[in-house]
Amino acid sequence: MAGKHSESRSSGRERNTKTIRQEKIKRKSKKGKTLKIIGILLLIIIIIIAGIAVGGYSYIVSKLDKMQQVQINVDELNVNEELSGYRNIALFGVDSRDSNLGKGNRSDCIIIASINEKTKDVRLLSVYRDTYVQIEGHGLDKITHAYSYGEAPLAIKTLNTNLDLNITEFVTVNFDLVAEAVDALGGVEITIEQSELQYINDYIDGTSQNTGIKSTHITKAGKQTLDGVQAVAYSRIRYTAGGDYKRTERMRDVIEAMLRKLKTKSIGEINNLMDKILPKVYTNISASSIIAMVPDLLKYNVTESIGWPYNTKGITLDRWYGVPVTLESNVKRLHKELFEKEDYEVPEDIKEISNKIVNKTGYKE
Repeated sequence: MAGKHSESRSSGRERNTKTIRQEKIKRKSKKGKTLKIIGILLLIIIIIIAGIAVGGYSYIVSKLDKMQQVQINVDELNVNEELSGYRNIALFGVDSRDSNLGKGNRSDCIIIASINEKTKDVRLLSVYRDTYVQIEGHGLDKITHAYSYGEAPLAIKTLNTNLDLNITEFVTVNFDLVAEAVDALGGVEITIEQSELQYINDYIDGTSQNTGIKSTHITKAGKQTLDGVQAVAYSRIRYTAGGDYKRTERMRDVIEAMLRKLKTKSIGEINNLMDKILPKVYTNISASSIIAMVPDLLKYNVTESIGWPYNTKGITLDRWYGVPVTLESNVKRLHKELFEKEDYEVPEDIKEISNKIVNKTGYKE
């Protein structure tokens, strides 16, 4: 994944890494912070489930009604009305130790599922949680804090404001459903690299303790089928080259593996999965809206995973931030590459935010 990352931040973590890893795994306040994010793409999983579950309208509605529904005011989301042809859905994973998925929870992972409505291609855009952006009412701050300040509406508005997007829909999940979902799928196939092998088993122990689900250690590198706990542990690894950026990539790898496995399941197996995960989904997307997408559901194809910002540099102010270098150039590249807008021009309000970030950090191209 492209980007200029903070080398000093990585080197400092290399000291006493085993002790640090063990302490982090045991800390309850940190439990599962990244692991629950694998389930962030549950919206697409739900959509595919609805499409495959051909038991009839009333059956599908009865399943989808298990989700926790909320309404938000779309008029307050600062939507880019000119971004047509793409349905962009925000997928949040929050750090919650109970059933509350609203205000007060940081979105430790943010993924935008961008659906090309013409080609049916789906591209996954991961927005790094520490990205330094403008949050309405709070100034420049980490994007992860937007959800905590104003839950999904403010988090969506922050994405639309800083990335010039048209998001009006969201799905939020907590971490504890991830291991269950992967196990219900019969595991996922992932390639474990040698550099990851030395870290993953500590995370397996910690994840098993947090979820109450038993698992086993991984003893060799290479392609293999991981159970739920192992897949979650894989997504939490952060001490290899690439740090948090590589960790985000691992999350997307597991999501894509889940989607591939889901398409191989029977209706009975899918029914079991729905009963496990839907009650833990918090969204403003109605059952009728999902059902309306059914004719095109099985045409959807995840084609690419992208990390954003493309170019970023770390800085420590009151805390550590990932600074887009610059916001303006990263947004322009995003629209050219993700939305194929060769003539795209960055709006003046984003240029102003970008200049504000440059003035605050001194980081410019």
